[in-house]
Amino acid sequence: EIVFQPDGKVAGIRHRWTFDPMISAAFTQGLDANGDGRFSPDELKDLARENTESLAEHGYYTQLKTNGAKQEFDAPRDPAMAHEKDSLVLSFFLPLKSPASAGKALALEVFDPAFFVAFALAPGDDAARLAGAPKGCVATVTRPKPAEATGGKNLSESFFEALTAASAYGAQFANRVIVACP
Repeated sequence: EIVFQPDGKVAGIRHRWTFDPMISAAFTQGLDANGDGRFSPDELKDLARENTESLAEHGYYTQLKTNGAKQEFDAPRDPAMAHEKDSLVLSFFLPLKSPASAGKALALEVFDPAFFVAFALAPGDDAARLAGAPKGCVATVTRPKPAEATGGKNLSESFFEALTAASAYGAQFANRVIVACP
């Protein structure tokens, strides 16, 4: 969710990430403190904080550009985690250091430059929302081509071992939200 202030400037990004069942099971080992077979938000609060804080070294896997200028993020706020069905859901607000005008073009990308962490937007056209956007702003969601379509299946293990965040190989797998405002 791209969050706008009342003055029409972008305040930040509200993320909601659902982890796959295998990672969720690994993360929750030993966290059911009261032994009731469920994970309460209280039992998950430290995990939410730790997961959110650890994203800093990766730039939160989030890039936001307004009129081509990359925006800087402040520390995340409001980390929370819930257990839904068999998956953990992490949510947090990622504020901009300085609220920015959406201008005529705003681009949000979520991806891992080193291609270690896979991201996928929720299905459907409403995978990204605009909260409090000025009248007339519209969001268009684009998803990456599958890895098989990019020739990735022919790459060796040594290729992936040599990848760093600076290589930006993962950019071709970015999930993008393009916002146009009048």
